[in-house]
Amino acid sequence: MCGIVGLMTRDGSAPDDLVVSALADAVRHRGPDGEGRYSSRNFAMAQTRLAIIDLETGDQPLYEAGGAALVANGEIYNYIELRTELGGASFSTASDCEAPLHLYRRHGLDFVDHLRGMYSIALYDPVEGQLVLARDPFGIKPLYYSETEAGFCFASEPQALLEAGLVDRAINPTARAELLQLQYTTGADTVFQNIQRVLPGETLVVRDGRIVARRRKPALPQTAPADWDMATALELLDEALHDSVEIHQRADVPYGMFLSGGVDSSVLLALMAELNEQPVRTFTAGFDDPSVPDERDHARRIAHAVGAETVDVGISQNDLWQRLPEIAAAVDDPAADYAILPTYLLGEAVRKSGLKVVLTGEGGDELFAGYGRYRSVVRPWWQGGRSMRARGMLDGLDVLREIPVGWRDGISAAEEMLISGPMSRLQIAQAADCADWLPNDLLTKVDRCLMAHGVEGRTPFLDPRVAAVAFRLSDQLKVKDGLGKWLLRRWLDARLPISGAFERKRGFSVPVAEWIFARGAEIGPLVARQPGIAEICEPKKVENLYLRRGKRQGFAAWLLLFYALWHNHHIVGNSGVGGDVFDVLDDARRAA
Repeated sequence: MCGIVGLMTRDGSAPDDLVVSALADAVRHRGPDGEGRYSSRNFAMAQTRLAIIDLETGDQPLYEAGGAALVANGEIYNYIELRTELGGASFSTASDCEAPLHLYRRHGLDFVDHLRGMYSIALYDPVEGQLVLARDPFGIKPLYYSETEAGFCFASEPQALLEAGLVDRAINPTARAELLQLQYTTGADTVFQNIQRVLPGETLVVRDGRIVARRRKPALPQTAPADWDMATALELLDEALHDSVEIHQRADVPYGMFLSGGVDSSVLLALMAELNEQPVRTFTAGFDDPSVPDERDHARRIAHAVGAETVDVGISQNDLWQRLPEIAAAVDDPAADYAILPTYLLGEAVRKSGLKVVLTGEGGDELFAGYGRYRSVVRPWWQGGRSMRARGMLDGLDVLREIPVGWRDGISAAEEMLISGPMSRLQIAQAADCADWLPNDLLTKVDRCLMAHGVEGRTPFLDPRVAAVAFRLSDQLKVKDGLGKWLLRRWLDARLPISGAFERKRGFSVPVAEWIFARGAEIGPLVARQPGIAEICEPKKVENLYLRRGKRQGFAAWLLLFYALWHNHHIVGNSGVGGDVFDVLDDARRAA
């Protein structure tokens, strides 16, 4: 796990060393263990390394005999198998990321078809004079780029392009509308004007500072549900889960896992306990507020049942006010998901414990149909069925100066592409979530919140072998008796009965609305007068919002608070994060 950056000029001149240094410095938190650079003619790239596999000889860039060089962010989990398949190839390191170089030499751009892992790769071929960028099919690892008059630049985080002065700090209004209505943005365009994402599964070819070719590899099987009976499906699922968790534990450093006590993390715990001789180290977040459901006791009972070690991370209202400015600074591609608070603090706890790697349950809900919205999708409209995300977060709250339009276009486009295929309605909903919600909200949250502390997050559910089984399950094996993830629950109930796999959990809910409303009269006027908020909202109506209790009002209040802090740091450019929420917002208000 690392940070990668690069720059290719259009006029043939060598990239400025100072600019390359600024890019690398901006992603150093992603790779505190070292830095490597490469340059050739009009191109330069760098990597800041978080050493996980091959601690001694795995420094990047990596090279192959034909002259190609590579830097990467991520892990190629099947690197051991690939080394065997590559036969006569000469390897100079034990790094998992050397195999893609040899695959490129043998298969060209099809090298990505052989990779099983999470990755963003930059590979430069000096013979062809081309840069190849590739991102894993689920979009677990991020990669951003910008095409400018001067050339082409890329980085693991958009803030690096801003800090290096390669892109102006300007808002993309269309993406901002998506952010305010969805809590994330869709597609290739980010909320920053002139910064795009390499899409999940996409491979780009760049020559002379211009993109000249694109191709894309899907993450999910493009097929209808399979006709498996329950026994067959359970056997296939068991094999896929064991295989995925086993290879996701490949590391030359110790690792742990996030345990919420829910189905997904309990499945991972059961598998890790079976596959490891040493006790699994688990990290669980909960809230020091008696009015909020807290699953820590349940998670602790499950952990103790398999002999796991537990680390308890308590989160208080004070953490929200003290830590949110630095979290908003870390989540540069904004995902206004209130779970960023516990995720960030869990990442900090992992690093303080001396670990660099943690396994998480992201993707379980999407692949096994765990969300309630999936159960609604499969019902006809007269039984309460409805489209996903038909209503925006700020609809009907009367705080925006103008009603946003087109904010659902990205979701609609993803749905339209899938409707004409062989998938069921449930599969279409799942695939639409995997196209944007998963990479641009959940995985962005995990990446930024963990990498801010130099911690690698691994997601065993988001694996091609697991997806080949889970996504192809019949709708009835996913949703049954009013419960999602039905087959996964069946598997868990047999392996770890204490988990209560078929019990209806209260869920993991962060009480940000209650905390915000407790100080609404104080925080409302500060949020209302932030430059980013005043530009799009009526200040007095924003103040009133912070005095109105209710579920939708609470999430809107959180959303605007996060956006105000995010805008202050990443658009206005107030990079100092000192002080709590009130200090930062007051300073920004006075500066404006």
